[in-house]
Amino acid sequence: MSTRTVIRGGLVITASDELHADVLIEDTRIAAIAATGTSAADAWTADRIIDATGKYVIPGGVDAHTHMELPFGGTFASDTFETGTRAAAWGGTTTIIDFAVQSVGRSLREGLDAWNAKADGKCAIDYGFHMIVSDVNQDTLKEMDLLVEEGVTSFKQFMAYPGVFYSDDGQILRAMQRSAENGGLIMMHAENGIAIDVLVEQALARGETDPRFHGEVRKALLEAEATHRAIKLAQVAGAPLYVVHVSATEAVAELARARDEGLNVFGETCPQYLFLSTDNLAEPDFEGAKYVCSTPLRPREHQAALWRGLRTNDLQVVSTDHCPFCFTGQKELGRGDFSKIPNGLPGVENRMDLLHQAVVDGHISRRRWIEIACATPARMFGLYPKKGTIAPGADADVVIYDPHAEQIMSAETHHMNVDYSAYEGRRTTGRVETVLSRGTSVITDREFTGRAGHGSYTPRSTCQYLL
Repeated sequence: MSTRTVIRGGLVITASDELHADVLIEDTRIAAIAATGTSAADAWTADRIIDATGKYVIPGGVDAHTHMELPFGGTFASDTFETGTRAAAWGGTTTIIDFAVQSVGRSLREGLDAWNAKADGKCAIDYGFHMIVSDVNQDTLKEMDLLVEEGVTSFKQFMAYPGVFYSDDGQILRAMQRSAENGGLIMMHAENGIAIDVLVEQALARGETDPRFHGEVRKALLEAEATHRAIKLAQVAGAPLYVVHVSATEAVAELARARDEGLNVFGETCPQYLFLSTDNLAEPDFEGAKYVCSTPLRPREHQAALWRGLRTNDLQVVSTDHCPFCFTGQKELGRGDFSKIPNGLPGVENRMDLLHQAVVDGHISRRRWIEIACATPARMFGLYPKKGTIAPGADADVVIYDPHAEQIMSAETHHMNVDYSAYEGRRTTGRVETVLSRGTSVITDREFTGRAGHGSYTPRSTCQYLL
């Protein structure tokens, strides 16, 4: 049975336009958009009418960087694909791209199969995968070609975490050369992990064990150095590069310089770097452990460069790097040794609201909000215009957003499977009211009406954002 839904009277906001318009949805796709009150819109009939008067009608968010169930530091990220995608929906995100992990000595295929098994039948919203490449060899390079053909078109490498995910410059160059040929996009965790390990060892020897020292040893200069090195390796390979979770002024400067040279170099930052700082890492009684992530939180003065980068498009995407570990029993593994605190923050539910607060505060425009949270991540990772916009033919991933509702972020009210909020007590203006995923209501007037298994795996084309 075909179903028709009409969303009436809202302000439709995309990356390029704002229009008071009605939206017609037929089954899983957007069928038409017409200005509110016109004869074309008034003539539509529907099985369901959603009144969006006084609200925004925006595309569902695309969070291109999540880690559900990630094994790390002897434990696992506390959100499963079921709990994490449900929380994402509550926050107005309708697509995530998570990371499948290749273990050293194993194939890419084994890693991808394992992550497909974790997610299959569990997700409330649509999902795709990047591939973490931990072991570059001739077999891995051949597999990269096969994965691109299958719709896994991006590969993450690490200049950090020696002995776990780390790749040396030669391995990185080989993977970049391969991606230059097959159309894949290399995503880089840019920190000089070899140097950081020296500083960690020295800090612990001095008795500097508290969470705040996590930020002090992972220096901004070592993020900038690795960013510069990754850019030059990509330039040698003739490959595009996407640098994940950019946190430091100096790293933004490296990206800006490369982009001024006309290189296909892109940068992502995350809400934690825009709204939190080393002040949080220094919270007493081990509370700072809640804020341990890598790259680390920086002193507050770095935030201005990140906001400026988002306005000038030297940074193109805001993702969450959602990788939650509970304070009790998980973050506590690092009591007495900050290097043993599992790295990661919860945030998949908070991103769209925090970025709307940035609109309210004057950091970005409404259209830029949608661009960095919906449209550009969809374009960057081969999902546009199926995802990331409101246009005829697009998936009916639509959020009715109340720009005037106020909320206080708290672990007591969030839906992520973690025992604290990184934004506890923060007041924000704007809140998700209703969320459609491919035309199906998953949040209806602030109630969860979705189900595990509604979300489907979404293969991706190659990057649509290249110069």
